[in-house]
Amino acid sequence: MKKVLIITYHWPPMGGGGVQRWLKMSKYLRDYGWEPIIFTVSDNEISNYDESLLSEVPEGVETLRVPIWEPFGLYKKFTGKKKDEKVQPGFLEESSGNKTLVSLAYWIRGNIFIPDAKRFWIRPASKALTKYLKENKVDAIVSTGPPHSTHIIALNAKRKTKVPWLADFRDPWTFVDYYDKLKLSKAADRRHHKLERNVINSADEAVTVTWSWARDFNKMKFNKEVKVVTNGYDPADFVDNSGVLDSEFTITHIGSMNADRNPHSLWKALEALLKTNDELKKHLKIKLIGPVDHAVFVSLEKHNLTEYLEYIKGVPHKEVIGHLQSSQLLHLPLNDTPNIDGVVPGKLFEYIGAQRPILCIGKEEGDSARIINETQAGEVFGFGQWEPVRDYLERVFPEYLSKTLHVQSNQYTQYGRDVLAGQIVEHLDSISK
Repeated sequence: MKKVLIITYHWPPMGGGGVQRWLKMSKYLRDYGWEPIIFTVSDNEISNYDESLLSEVPEGVETLRVPIWEPFGLYKKFTGKKKDEKVQPGFLEESSGNKTLVSLAYWIRGNIFIPDAKRFWIRPASKALTKYLKENKVDAIVSTGPPHSTHIIALNAKRKTKVPWLADFRDPWTFVDYYDKLKLSKAADRRHHKLERNVINSADEAVTVTWSWARDFNKMKFNKEVKVVTNGYDPADFVDNSGVLDSEFTITHIGSMNADRNPHSLWKALEALLKTNDELKKHLKIKLIGPVDHAVFVSLEKHNLTEYLEYIKGVPHKEVIGHLQSSQLLHLPLNDTPNIDGVVPGKLFEYIGAQRPILCIGKEEGDSARIINETQAGEVFGFGQWEPVRDYLERVFPEYLSKTLHVQSNQYTQYGRDVLAGQIVEHLDSISK
């Protein structure tokens, strides 16, 4: 088999969405004649443990771990967080905290820690990786970010070893939805753009996960076209399905829900319905699984929905699948941000794999809407359209009562991780000839 070394910060026992793409991809690479080698961190601070994911790691896969120092201790001390409190990614704040100090910490994150807070891994990892590549035959490298420090490590190794390199962007770099929150100086902004350009121009190929993001990358006129390999779902996760649905009218969201994803229209729609529908009061349950921003709880209280909430801060991924399959509705709130067209949360594909109706609040013409409409997996409503959301819920609630609430999704197997691994292999074969 050919060998591909995958540089990733996110790897089991770390949990969360950042792990899924390459953990799942690595499961199927051998089917296409490629042996994965994992290059990742040790001694890192993990905000979300999920030891169950260790069973998903391909048997016998070589895993190289290089220690990292991260500035989270300084961040927690600076912002007044407790020593054992976990720092959540994506600017998610689980408590109200000191907004001024948090804002200043974001400025430090954007202007001092370039490209990101994992920058202290770059030097030791580059040294260890270059040494490994000189002593061992590897046919290709993949770097996956964020954190984009992984791409700088790959860039350093590429310059010294000439091993073919595929750069994978699970999120954008300089047009990511939180880029403005970094409060960048002009010099820092130029530095981010320069690093991004060096990475994409130096990589043999580059891919991202949505069509709109690929278009936005390509508007920046790099020396190559950034192509698309979407995220997906793992068919193996959905083999066991008892078909038993929740007895309550569950509206479930999994994963992080930060302030940008706070679905105000859903909360308003539910509040309005509860005023007129006594039956809904008996059956409604809002299930939030994963880290939730403090602002979301404030909204739930404002709309008198707290009594209907079941909050589960974190469960192993295998249990998450069970929650998806048993839920009546799956809720997908998108970030109300400038680059909304390309926002396709990885959870969307697991929602599709679970084959339960999706209620999406976002943009009706974006890439998420394209996938939901293409697979007939649910309904999409624009931001602020609380009345159509109310009407939709009013329509499907009787279907729940009569046990006929379901979705007839189709054409979704193209988003299976087994199929997508084949698309990645096409790129690896192209650069390693």
